[in-house]
Amino acid sequence: MTEIVIHGSSFYNEDCIAGCQAHIPDASVDLIVTDPPYGIKGDTLHKHYNRNEAFVIDGYIEVPATAYGDFSRRWIAEAARILRPNGALYLVSGYTQLYHILDALRATELVEVNHLIWKYNFGVFTRTKYVSSHYHILYYEKPGPGKRTFNLACRYGLQESAPGGGSLNYRDREDVWLINREYKPAQVKNKNALPTELLVKMLQYSSCEGDLICDPFMGGFSTARVALGLNRRFVGFELSSAAFEQGVALIQALTPGELLEQVRQPQKGRLSHQGHTWSETEISAVYQRYDGLRAEGMTKKAAFEILSEEFGRGRWALERILKRRGSTP
Repeated sequence: MTEIVIHGSSFYNEDCIAGCQAHIPDASVDLIVTDPPYGIKGDTLHKHYNRNEAFVIDGYIEVPATAYGDFSRRWIAEAARILRPNGALYLVSGYTQLYHILDALRATELVEVNHLIWKYNFGVFTRTKYVSSHYHILYYEKPGPGKRTFNLACRYGLQESAPGGGSLNYRDREDVWLINREYKPAQVKNKNALPTELLVKMLQYSSCEGDLICDPFMGGFSTARVALGLNRRFVGFELSSAAFEQGVALIQALTPGELLEQVRQPQKGRLSHQGHTWSETEISAVYQRYDGLRAEGMTKKAAFEILSEEFGRGRWALERILKRRGSTP
């Protein structure tokens, strides 16, 4: 076992199951984000990718398919143990061994929040079946008193509109994520690494500065780099010595918090009457104004924009009020 402490975070070159048992107390981790081995002969994935393997770190450690069920139950049991009550887990998985992962999750007290789909570019080319171009992201929480961290407006304000209409916040929180993989020609890389954009999104929504993030399968240290870059604390494990040495060098070169200035800042303008109790006079005025705008031939979208500006209310609040009178706006 090798432990290295950098920027106040701990990195272990050892098996994550034994490592968690030895080093991480019960209910001490705020968020787990991880991309475990897929049990699909990942050490031979280069046969399917058009890339120069001279730049890929040796030593990828795969889990045999025959052992995948037991392997999943053991490490996921540890993940459930170390999560604090209302802590969360993001687990990235392919579909081949997904049933083992789901079976292992159901054997714990963890509860599903979302089953997300990560759609990426350039799936593996096939001739006799459809191209696979997505992964599953299983978002679970540990039940307990208190509230799970979910930073609703951390990326887009609730009032921000998308080009062509609609809510940017709503679109960002849909359960299918279109995020491209990262390509790093002529750069040293791990066999399979999650893109920074994907990791930033998960950590922004589900953690706060100072929280403890864990990745039991660090690989190329992508989760660790994003966690420290967003000023979180980190603990993680990697069994491959080659990957561990390369990852440690990357962590030593970064500055904690360096990603904070790069992430998008939401526009958090608050409407003048947002959250205020409705008066009967105001409700009557909304009905009258809406009917008048529609009678003038205005679209619903345009009418709601005017109502929102004039009454200082959000679209959803206005729709609820209009539906109360028994008609669909």
